[in-house]
Amino acid sequence: MEDFRNILAQEKDGVLYLTVNREDKMNALNFATLEELREIFDVVIDNKSIKAVIITGAGEKAFVAGADISEIAELNEVNARKFAENGQEIFSMIENCHKPVIAVTNGYTLGGGCELAMACHMRIATANAKFGQPEVNLGIIPGYGGTQRLTILVGRGKANELMMTGDMIGAEEAKSLGLVNHVLSTKEEAMAMAEQIIAKIMSKAPLAIGMIVDCVNAVYLSEENGYQTEANSFARCVKSGDYKEGTTAFLEKRKPVFKGE
Repeated sequence: MEDFRNILAQEKDGVLYLTVNREDKMNALNFATLEELREIFDVVIDNKSIKAVIITGAGEKAFVAGADISEIAELNEVNARKFAENGQEIFSMIENCHKPVIAVTNGYTLGGGCELAMACHMRIATANAKFGQPEVNLGIIPGYGGTQRLTILVGRGKANELMMTGDMIGAEEAKSLGLVNHVLSTKEEAMAMAEQIIAKIMSKAPLAIGMIVDCVNAVYLSEENGYQTEANSFARCVKSGDYKEGTTAFLEKRKPVFKGE
């Protein structure tokens, strides 16, 4: 993985660790950082050595405190639409990635940062994490999929409240609402939890993991019949060598060795 200016990328034992590294800007997402995310996930999707991704933010104060306001302030109606569509496209790449992507959210997880976390398959928060979509304070709304994913995760009423007031919520409330999977005291503990979950997932059949991503996402696609997606995905799994290995290993009372094929 090549060096990037705004994101630190390190691969270890099949896990790609990504750190949004703009600590002096509270890790705000500017255009350049978003494009680096696009480049990285272009690689992740096809790189067989990368089995999973963990995303976090540099320092203790913020995961990502939002988009870069200096860039937002320069938008007009035409490029604002492109701005939103570009972010939506990149976050969709993360959401649809067939490899597990976990956000470890520390500190402020606001605006575009909350949207980035919600695009990941799971979220693990530190006790000091704060979540919110405060765009209304700037006279705008979430533009990177936040209006959709927040509603899916916490329900219509609470999503309306959070986005209309711009209020922040703490990690424990976020967990109670279903926005967060786990809350740990420190960033180190949160990273360790993410690694434990990743290790367990990596011991399973990779093709099946990818099919689960497709089926779960199909629940929220009005143009797709999720039950049909499930049946089709089930059939694809049965065609795989992993299926043969998994069932054979079960009958032989041994641990399966999956190859993702």
